[in-house]
Amino acid sequence: MTRLPSLFVSHGAPTFAIEPGLAGPKLTALGQALPRPRAVLVVSPHWMTPSPRVGLAARPQTIHDFGGFDPALYEIIYPVDGHLALAQRALDLLADADWSPQSDERRGLDHGAWVPLRHLYPEADVPAFQVSLPARLDGDSAWAFGAALAPLANEGVLIVGSGSLTHNLAEFRTGAGSDESYVAEFAAWVRNAVVQGDSVR
Repeated sequence: MTRLPSLFVSHGAPTFAIEPGLAGPKLTALGQALPRPRAVLVVSPHWMTPSPRVGLAARPQTIHDFGGFDPALYEIIYPVDGHLALAQRALDLLADADWSPQSDERRGLDHGAWVPLRHLYPEADVPAFQVSLPARLDGDSAWAFGAALAPLANEGVLIVGSGSLTHNLAEFRTGAGSDESYVAEFAAWVRNAVVQGDSVR
């Protein structure tokens, strides 16, 4: 089986679900161009836990974990199936790497997962599940977390990191509570690394 790439998607505001702009059609085209995955695994900053949790719901609910937006957003359902066998495989891989993961049979998909999936696979015909983002990761532990899940890419799983380069919107907009320059500096550093093709951690 061909190894699938891993993706990072900046999912923006929840309104991205109904205001696709330029990025929505690009995601749809990408979903059509990629080899068809057996399942999609999404890691989103909207589900953070002390240690990793793996969603094992057979039919993950659409979680509307936001407030104050267009009422139409709360009516959207992304009717996708889970993939219990591959979610269990993710759980086993994390356990083998000493991450002490737990299963979660009730957790659905937060907007960091279903909003980009709505564009990537608009027919909701590719099974999807989430793995929570461990809190308090640094660069090395984030790399190790990804490395633990990486074998899934050889097993037909499209691994998607969803969020933004900096996800604290208050600091992004105002610099509240810290030196606001770090947001722009980090974004510039990432852009340069991508342009240069720098894959070294």
